[in-house]
Amino acid sequence: MPPTLASLVQHSALKLTVRAGEERLDTPVRWAHVSELADPVPYLEGGELLLVTAMTLDAQDRDAMSRYVRRLSAAGVVGLGFAVGVFYEDIPDALLDAAQDEGFPLLAVPRRTPFLAISKAVSAAIAADQYRAVTAGFEVQRELTRAALSDGPSAVIARLAAHVHGWAALYDASGAVVAASPDWAARRAARLTGDVERLRERSAPASAVAGDTGDDRVELQSLGSGRRVRGALAVGTGAPLGTAERYAVHSAIALLTLTTERSRALQQAEQRLGAAVLSMLLSGEPDHARAVAGDLYGTLLDAPFRLLLAEPLFPADDGGPQLQALAESLEAAASRAGQTLIAVPDTDGRLAVLAADGGAVVADCLAVYAPQEADEAGVVIGLSAPTGPIAVAGAYKQCEQALSVARRRGRALVEHEDLAAGSVVPLLADDAVRAFADGMLRPLYEHDATGRGDLVASLRAWLSRHGQWDAAAADLGVHRHTLRYRMRRVEEILGRSLDDPDARMELWLALKTTAGPAGQ
Repeated sequence: MPPTLASLVQHSALKLTVRAGEERLDTPVRWAHVSELADPVPYLEGGELLLVTAMTLDAQDRDAMSRYVRRLSAAGVVGLGFAVGVFYEDIPDALLDAAQDEGFPLLAVPRRTPFLAISKAVSAAIAADQYRAVTAGFEVQRELTRAALSDGPSAVIARLAAHVHGWAALYDASGAVVAASPDWAARRAARLTGDVERLRERSAPASAVAGDTGDDRVELQSLGSGRRVRGALAVGTGAPLGTAERYAVHSAIALLTLTTERSRALQQAEQRLGAAVLSMLLSGEPDHARAVAGDLYGTLLDAPFRLLLAEPLFPADDGGPQLQALAESLEAAASRAGQTLIAVPDTDGRLAVLAADGGAVVADCLAVYAPQEADEAGVVIGLSAPTGPIAVAGAYKQCEQALSVARRRGRALVEHEDLAAGSVVPLLADDAVRAFADGMLRPLYEHDATGRGDLVASLRAWLSRHGQWDAAAADLGVHRHTLRYRMRRVEEILGRSLDDPDARMELWLALKTTAGPAGQ
């Protein structure tokens, strides 16, 4: 504990006596300072015990002493030590009454006690307190190190929370809470994800005091040795951290950063192994892929899995950050669920992910990206149907097809199964397809614009009835001979035979793709 007025009064060698402010003797003393100025406040920082002989003070003027004491108290001075037997045989009543009125600690310093002895006592007590804090900090560091080596980051968080007499939480690179202590702190930490996200946007190392902290004070510290934030630590306490607690937090940051960077190196090695496994699967070598996968990825290949391809919305830009954020988010989802995934860049600079069908990674990806527009997410994603080791090449093509459709539709994510279950018509929503359709049907629209018939509507009705004259004529409300004449005119204008199935297909798709020129 730092020195207090009470500890100085109890110091047998100093012989100090309390004359006023007894209820404030537990106030810590940051320093002892001698000043005979009538107004020493501009030269003080607060927390000092001010020592005076009253050489320049009008200590018997009640108004002056009242202003003097009030100003010292407002400046954060913790007490006044008055040397008796120097200029005054005792503390003047004006100063004594002012201190009592303000509740301001006033100590009588006997003539035989030099101010230097009081300064030395304060300095020695502060040094002893700092030594205790440093010693305790080293002991905490050893304890946290043992916890990190034996039980990992969760144990570090638990020990840290106990040492700061509060709570602590660890966030991964995606901002998700991966460890918290005590157990109830996980809910508290989850409410700070916005603050963690803002911290992640800054270069490491970075720190912040979280907003909306309620009754506790929460400090956030980034983790990572490079400029990129690899995680974050939150520490919540009822009061600002002391020296020993600050040592504990700094030790935890160093240990968690080492753990994070070590994990990063392992992840990079795993990524290289995963790239080799995926390359073998794509080459049609599932047996070799299983042999290379070993225990690390073997279970992933034993059950149906899904393949995912992702690329930035604007490939010309640097899409690294978007794909990196996606990879970290999916890796965090797999880690929380205790599952395995392969996430590696492919030869075209896209992110390829292989994850268990029905697992947390696929579920998290669908929940986050399926509802989004591509420009909102910044990426486009294609997801294959469930597959196995012998059909990965086909799944890769499914991903590319779904990725192409996602980009055309402006969606962040499209599943290949949705393409098979849906209609082909939405796939034609492309400028080139519309231009083709407009060019094919324009002669018919121009003919109808002259008022010489309704060839477009007649063609649509006839095709929708599969060439059945009576049914199509009934739909139009005309005689079937009239409809036959119109279809001959269509053939003449287009130079195509309606007996040709390719011509029928192209005309029908053109009609489905475009409604014709504006206003028609």
